[in-house]
Amino acid sequence: MTEDFWLINSNRSGVKRFSKNNKNKDKFFEYMFIDSGRIIGVLGKEPPLMTTREELKVDIARDEWRKLIAQGWRRTKPVWEDC
Repeated sequence: MTEDFWLINSNRSGVKRFSKNNKNKDKFFEYMFIDSGRIIGVLGKEPPLMTTREELKVDIARDEWRKLIAQGWRRTKPVWEDC
């Protein structure tokens, strides 16, 4: 099972899930998926609507994580199951 890392924006309207792509065929680089979702209704009552998925090299995904933290995003518990 892959460990996922979650962020939520400051107004609690959007979430991002960072997860390692374990099925990547590139032998030289590791990749992460960044899934983005929009919270509809009350957080926790129903899963967010998944809007996008990006696949980035791990170092670029880490830069994105740091950028989001600097913009006010915070870690949160998982808010949707497998997509």
